[in-house]
Amino acid sequence: LLAAQKDSVAATATLIPAWAMLCDVKGIGLELAAVLWTEGLFRHFDNRRQVAAYAGLAPTPWQSGTIDHEQGVSKAGNPRLRTTMIQLSWLWLRHQPQSALSLWFTARVQSSGGRTKKSAIVALARKLLVALWKYVTAGVVIEGAVLKTA
Repeated sequence: LLAAQKDSVAATATLIPAWAMLCDVKGIGLELAAVLWTEGLFRHFDNRRQVAAYAGLAPTPWQSGTIDHEQGVSKAGNPRLRTTMIQLSWLWLRHQPQSALSLWFTARVQSSGGRTKKSAIVALARKLLVALWKYVTAGVVIEGAVLKTA
C-alpha cells in the first residue's frame, strides 16, 4: 500500500507542471486546461499526426483514379476533445490576435473573402492542438503567444 501511494504521489508530481503550463497561456483557464489535459494531452503520442487523429481533427482524403477530394475531418476521435479545441480556437483568436496561428487564420479567411471561416477554424483547432502538445511535452512556446503575467 505504501509503495502504491509513493507511485501515486510521484505520478501526480509529474502531471502538475504540464497541466499548470496550459494555465499559463493567455486565453486558457482552469476548466479548459483540465479538459485538454484529461481528454488527450496526458497520453503519449509519437508525432503530430497521432495527436490530430486522436482528437478527430485529421483530414480524410479520398482518391479514386485521377480524382482527389478532401472529405473534411475524420470525426473518429475523441468528441469532447474535438469540441473543446474548436471552442478554444475561437477564444484563441480573441485572446491571442498577434500569434502566428491567429495571423495564419486571418490571412486564410481574408484570401477567400470570409467564405471558409468555419472550415478554417477546424484547421486552426488542429494546428493549435499540435502546438499545445509540443508546448506541454517539449516546452516549445507557440510563436507569438502571450503568457499570463504572474
